[in-house]
Amino acid sequence: MSRIVVVGGGLGGLAASALLARSGHRVTLLESSTTVGGKSRRFELDGERVDTGPSLVTFPGVWDELLRRLDAGRRPIADVGALELVRLPEVGRYYYDGEVVSLPVPPGHPWYPAWQRFSALHAPLADDVTALLLADPLDRASLPALRRLLGVYGSRLTTRAYLDGLTWLPDGLREIIAIHTLNAGVSPARTPALYASMPAIMAETGVWVPRGGVYEIVLALQRLADAAGVEVRTGETVTRVERGRVTTTRTAYPADLVVSALDADRLDALRGRSGSRRPRTLSCSAIAIYGVLDHALPDEIAAHSVILPTRPAALHRSLAAGDEPADTMVFVNHYRAGEIYPNDRSTLGILLTGPADGGKYTLEHPFVRREVERISTIMGLDAPLTAGLGAKVVLDPQYYGSFGEPHGALYGAARPLWMSGPLHRPAYRDPGTPWLWRVGASVHPGGGIPAVLGGAMIAVSKLLAKHPS
Repeated sequence: MSRIVVVGGGLGGLAASALLARSGHRVTLLESSTTVGGKSRRFELDGERVDTGPSLVTFPGVWDELLRRLDAGRRPIADVGALELVRLPEVGRYYYDGEVVSLPVPPGHPWYPAWQRFSALHAPLADDVTALLLADPLDRASLPALRRLLGVYGSRLTTRAYLDGLTWLPDGLREIIAIHTLNAGVSPARTPALYASMPAIMAETGVWVPRGGVYEIVLALQRLADAAGVEVRTGETVTRVERGRVTTTRTAYPADLVVSALDADRLDALRGRSGSRRPRTLSCSAIAIYGVLDHALPDEIAAHSVILPTRPAALHRSLAAGDEPADTMVFVNHYRAGEIYPNDRSTLGILLTGPADGGKYTLEHPFVRREVERISTIMGLDAPLTAGLGAKVVLDPQYYGSFGEPHGALYGAARPLWMSGPLHRPAYRDPGTPWLWRVGASVHPGGGIPAVLGGAMIAVSKLLAKHPS
């Protein structure tokens, strides 16, 4: 039995700690905040529940596999992680260049035939993508899935190259599909062609929200970690990570192995490395406005809307340069009273894609005010979305930088396309530090909750192969 210290209580750290403790190791999880969750957090605004961080769940089979692995053994524990996942009626409502369309594209829309052709090609890849989320792409078991994917994409290996090669796709639909790569924080030219398949797969397998809100996943993982025997220590800030020991503001923990769920720059600083110098290219950040609505939005406003920029290519260039864009991609999440959250009033989340500049933004910032007015007009509203907000909070790159990558980049440094999403070959550990392993969103960028949880399962499997209990 090894003594393992997990640093960081986000989704990856929680999942890894539960799996390691379940395998028989002695595990302590350290989290500097008073609550676990990492980038997934929960606020109470004027008595109503609002969740920040990831807003949707995809590939629910990954969650099922995590529960299956945690249930192995003499004393099943998966029941404590039970969730009720609610499927949303559509992937989202998309606004681009005067066009409004849902995914899946409904019959009767001019794009429907092209969407049907696209979906028939990509939706069947759902099981293959799930397999890649759960196994190292170079494992022999992954080869059949990789072969099937390459059979679709051929030699066009980036999202941009692949979509541009589908000359039968309407331009507007092509840009709507391509914009999903910003879930990885980078442009379609920097992600694998696999990202082109995601909208069709999500339309086929669904996008989901746990009853009660996305933070219920964090709470379920916390219950699973407790049931597995993890010692969870919140409000304890790590000040040093070194071989054999993790030091906090309170004490030092002996450690045979360390698993870090921190962003790379923060881990480097804790190890006494120079780090913290801005990489050449960072993934994007966000300016997020969350609030409680005095009145629900009109019935035609979907639960999940995406408003594209006027010129997507210009947005990608601005984000890569770390500059404020002319206009941006915006998510609008609208939860009506009592539908998903146990709230008496509707809540709203407006997430503006922004540069990782470490900046401070308010509702009165010219960029924020201009974008809110733009998207409100595009969505057909008579007043800005923020006009109906009572209690509200604004989260910005400075906020995200306070506990993640210092400039606020949601996934840290931009990675080569073969290290993005399910096609990750991350450094689960540095070659010279066999005692240090890594999990978390900056290790597995762009796949959301499934990639973080799947990555934790992959990393733990590799760790256990070298250090069985």
